[in-house]
Amino acid sequence: MPSNSFSDGNPTSSKLLFLAGLLFSLGPWTSPPLALALGLLLGLTFTNPFRLEAKRITTTLLQASVVGLGFGMNLHQVLKAGRSGFVYTALGICFALGLGMMLARALKVKATAGFLISTGTAICGGSAIAAVGPVAGANEEEMSVALGTVFILNSIALLTFPWIGAALHLSQTQFGLWAALAIHDTSSVVGAAAKYGALALAVGTTVKLARALWIVPMCVATAAVKRSRVRVQWPWFIALFMLAAVANSLLPAEGEMFHRFYRLGVIGLTATLYLIGSGVSRGTLKTVGLRPLLQGVLLWMAVAVTSFLVIRFGVIGL
Repeated sequence: MPSNSFSDGNPTSSKLLFLAGLLFSLGPWTSPPLALALGLLLGLTFTNPFRLEAKRITTTLLQASVVGLGFGMNLHQVLKAGRSGFVYTALGICFALGLGMMLARALKVKATAGFLISTGTAICGGSAIAAVGPVAGANEEEMSVALGTVFILNSIALLTFPWIGAALHLSQTQFGLWAALAIHDTSSVVGAAAKYGALALAVGTTVKLARALWIVPMCVATAAVKRSRVRVQWPWFIALFMLAAVANSLLPAEGEMFHRFYRLGVIGLTATLYLIGSGVSRGTLKTVGLRPLLQGVLLWMAVAVTSFLVIRFGVIGL
């Protein structure tokens, strides 16, 4: 039987191929969607020889990249998007959680896995699942199912949302808001919004980070229900993002330096998406299973379509 693993046969060649893809994603000739697509191609075709190492650094690299992006943001836009997005986020979270749990019961998805998929869709994908999972008492299999479902849909969203937004003639503000409300992970929201335009990036990043703050009350509520004593982790990088936006707006004399920090943030985000893509393997697809994936797909489609309609017809806006 032919092998599909990087590490089989010639480990050195497999590692060189992975590193070549990473270097390509760091170059000026690529983009976040392209880097994700390249990572997915390698991850689904082979086995990532640095999977554990990539998993360890992905969260830190993403958070550092988001802070770097803050140096390219206007404080007025950030505050406006954050204030308006808070209300939309609260309503969207309640809708996604309620519908997600109904779908989980209807499809007979295990309760904890269904709850984690609903939470990841409602708040911010893998970050929410990683934070809430231990509090909910999720085992390794339930965490893998939920994370796998979200990562698969995240990848699809990043690759398709900019095209859909352009085809439907969404403005940059509309697209940024839609991406923040309908795409799971911060990384994919930022990647899709960056592809669409600078204003879309500002709106999408800010609203998504406001959404990520709901991880804390979700963990606290879950801990109360489950009577769990697991420590809740605060997303401090969001405060650093705000400070970066403040510095960029109030210290124009440092604009050149801040622009370099912003470019580093874009580069870091692109590399993050490559690492995320390379971590999605054929084993991930097998682990998820049909019912949890169907729950995730149906819930995501409902959230995406509903949020698009309310934005397009002016029910909500910035």
